[in-house]
Amino acid sequence: MLEDLHIKDFALIDSANVDFNNGFTVLSGETGAGKSLLIGALTFLLGGKGGVEQIRTGCPMATVSGTFYIKGLSDPVDPSKVNEEEPETAAQWLYVHGIASEDDRILIRRAVRDNGKSGAWIGDTAVTRNDLSAFCSYLVDIHGQHEHQSLMKVSEHRKFLDSYAGITEQVSAFKELYSQLVESRRQLNEMVSDDKTRLQKIEVLSFAVKEIEEAKLKEKEDEELDEEERKLTSFEKLYSDIETISQGLEGSEGNGAVNVLKKIRSVSQHSVTLDKNLEKLDARLESAFYELSDLAAEYSQYGHSLVFDPERLAWVQERQTLIYNLKKKYASSVNAPLEEVIKFAGDAQKRLEELTGGKKNQEELTKLIDSLEKQVYQEAKNISIKRQAASEKMSVSVMEILQTLGMKDTRFSVSVVEKNGTEVEQKCGPYGMDNIEFLIAANPGNPLQSLAKIASGGELSRVMLALKTVLAETDVVDTLVFDEIDTGIGGEVAVSVGAHLKKLALKRQVLCITHLASIAVYADNQLKISKSVKEGTTNTGVTPVEGDARVEEIARMLSGDSANSESLEHARSMLTRFSN
Repeated sequence: MLEDLHIKDFALIDSANVDFNNGFTVLSGETGAGKSLLIGALTFLLGGKGGVEQIRTGCPMATVSGTFYIKGLSDPVDPSKVNEEEPETAAQWLYVHGIASEDDRILIRRAVRDNGKSGAWIGDTAVTRNDLSAFCSYLVDIHGQHEHQSLMKVSEHRKFLDSYAGITEQVSAFKELYSQLVESRRQLNEMVSDDKTRLQKIEVLSFAVKEIEEAKLKEKEDEELDEEERKLTSFEKLYSDIETISQGLEGSEGNGAVNVLKKIRSVSQHSVTLDKNLEKLDARLESAFYELSDLAAEYSQYGHSLVFDPERLAWVQERQTLIYNLKKKYASSVNAPLEEVIKFAGDAQKRLEELTGGKKNQEELTKLIDSLEKQVYQEAKNISIKRQAASEKMSVSVMEILQTLGMKDTRFSVSVVEKNGTEVEQKCGPYGMDNIEFLIAANPGNPLQSLAKIASGGELSRVMLALKTVLAETDVVDTLVFDEIDTGIGGEVAVSVGAHLKKLALKRQVLCITHLASIAVYADNQLKISKSVKEGTTNTGVTPVEGDARVEEIARMLSGDSANSESLEHARSMLTRFSN
């Protein structure tokens, strides 16, 4: 759940620190007060679009941060259960990306500067906007702005159905089985490709392996050669430097640093006989003398060892040219690590073994593929049967809820249709043999059509509310935000929407922007968004309302007058009836 949100210089918000509780929280305020700004700041934090237009006028930067609590987030993750391409939980996503949480909490931060540059952090780790959005999809689902709606993506419909059917892990296991089949087919296709193509591949790969093996490369050899070549080509400068150092230390006429220090040491020894307090200084001087003498000897020895070897230089440069050409052929670039060439040789050798494995390997692979095809088809069929059964129940459950949410004549259906094709590879995909899509007919007599294409924002929000109600037991997302849930509704429908949000909040944290008192009275917590002008500057603020302040806010929502005695009495009555 979202515990707190800190906003600084975002749009009209100067500074806001908002604490959130579990359960159902309503955000209310007069028209134009900026209710959507709070959701806009949250959307920005979760990876939504960010630009300089979101920075408060006259400010250098806008920042938003939030703390999320997820039970079990800091528990150890079992690596064997992690699908690195599609982690199933927020904890698994953090594990894959090497990010630690603390006390089941994670801090998320995002900022945009007036020069257009932006940054995002999960914990102490800087992340891309795409990574931020991917992680936050496990935390919050925002409904009302099309940019953030899961229902607008047909690919997400399968996930909803699989979650409802309780087969998410089964589908994940199927994907691994399907991947094994695809890889086995690839290997067989290469083995049985026409002889000319296969022989050409064998010839190319054999040449590459032979060329790389004959080079007898060593790891990091390119770096070592570069260092040696630099030393050999700079021989004269290096020799001159060593001569200068040696002359400075030893000198040719007794004027080197060692001889000077030797004379000073003699004087120092005499000074100790005059004052014992100088013993420590004399000892340090003696140590410095011996250290400098050793340095002089080692520099001299190094200087005498320096020999210009043109043959060695030629060999090194020839070796560098060989490695350059190998990188040009077999690495991603000539500046790539030498390990890429070595790895290419290893991979090429494996491919050669596959291509030259002979008829026996082909027969074994063919048997394996036959077995995998049967397994894949059978498992896809089992998954499809479960989806078909779940789709009917899910359609009925969602439609029953929609009847009470002002969509009385609406028909809703979870379409599960087998993919086209007659062969296993055509009929099945990585998630089974089904094309899954939510269909809706909002008016009597209209045919069922794609929900993602024809539903309005308000309808999408209410469909999502119905879905989240039926999925409350299995959904991994803890926080739901509804921005347009009350569009085009009122009266009994609004009361029903409020009741459903209250029910949903028993399992999830629910945030909802609304102008309807009949929804707001169901909330466990209420935040009032208000706008003020100070010294010619407009600012939007967020304040929790409780007790009499909440009664006045509900009264304002009822009649536009927070001081009207009848409205106040009506507000108290509604809060007493629905808020507990």
